Amino acid sequence: MLSRVASSVYWLSRYVERAENVARFIDVNYNLTLGESDSLGDQWAPLVYTTGDQLPYEERYGAPNRDNVLKFLLFDEKNPNSILSCVSYARENARTIREIIPTVVWEQLNQFYFMVRSAAGSPVTLDQPQEFCERVRLASHMLVGATEATMSHGEAWHFSRVGRLIERGDKTSRIVDVQYYILLPDARDVGSALDVVRWSALLRSASALAMYRRQYGKITPERVANFLILDTYFPRAMHFCLRKAQESLRSITGSHAGTFQNLAEQRMGLLCSTMDYTSVEDIIQQGLHQYIDGFQNQLNSVGEAIHEDFFIAQQTESQSQAQTANENSQSQTS
Repeated sequence: MLSRVASSVYWLSRYVERAENVARFIDVNYNLTLGESDSLGDQWAPLVYTTGDQLPYEERYGAPNRDNVLKFLLFDEKNPNSILSCVSYARENARTIREIIPTVVWEQLNQFYFMVRSAAGSPVTLDQPQEFCERVRLASHMLVGATEATMSHGEAWHFSRVGRLIERGDKTSRIVDVQYYILLPDARDVGSALDVVRWSALLRSASALAMYRRQYGKITPERVANFLILDTYFPRAMHFCLRKAQESLRSITGSHAGTFQNLAEQRMGLLCSTMDYTSVEDIIQQGLHQYIDGFQNQLNSVGEAIHEDFFIAQQTESQSQAQTANENSQSQTS
């Protein structure tokens, strides 16, 4: 497969997943602060920090408040991680590989794009963002479903899945971090009724409440952390995402379990192995925020290795082959 195609498919999925997860961030934060006292009045600032956009936000808007944070995360075209920017980037990547993706995927992505564009021009969206966030999530689900049902499960599909799952694992970790480290700064709140409400909202933000209830019943911070970090069956859990992404990397390279052919597979294998033998007690003892911070750094290194191994390296090889062919042609001519 051409590295250009692999890169476009990979980033198409990452941007769609990122748009969905920004919607999830906003929705859970909005529901947690709705009707709360002043103790949660400053929680829009940590939301920007958690998405990694604190500095560009401060440069453009200054002190964070609800309206400006919503503008920045929903529709600011100068913010590369806003929902509008993500969907625009996804559509542009899809446009360059129209011959690879099924028509229904392209059509669904176009509908997604124009829905977001239309919402950006409506002041109602900023006043009541919940409905828009729900539409973003549904549009993302429909796009993933169309890809699963109509695209051949070959290399392109595996690159798409790797991109989606790496992005999802990263964003699930950030959602957990928001709740555990930022939205619950006072240890006196642990175990209170407000604490249960917050953890329930967190599970809803990951569409995990029903599955969690079925498995554990009572909501406790340790069990919620275990479910969203280490569970190997729930599709938004960090561990599940990495395992499935690792499967796709192996399908792309042809590696067998326990082996690797490049740096991306090695780093992914190390991260998966660490999670295989980690318990929630180990995580809490280390500090959940510290654990997630380390996880995100390792996951970023996996993404960098994928870029180097599959996108840049293949482009360099293709250029080298083209140059060799050109030199041979010139030699034969002379």
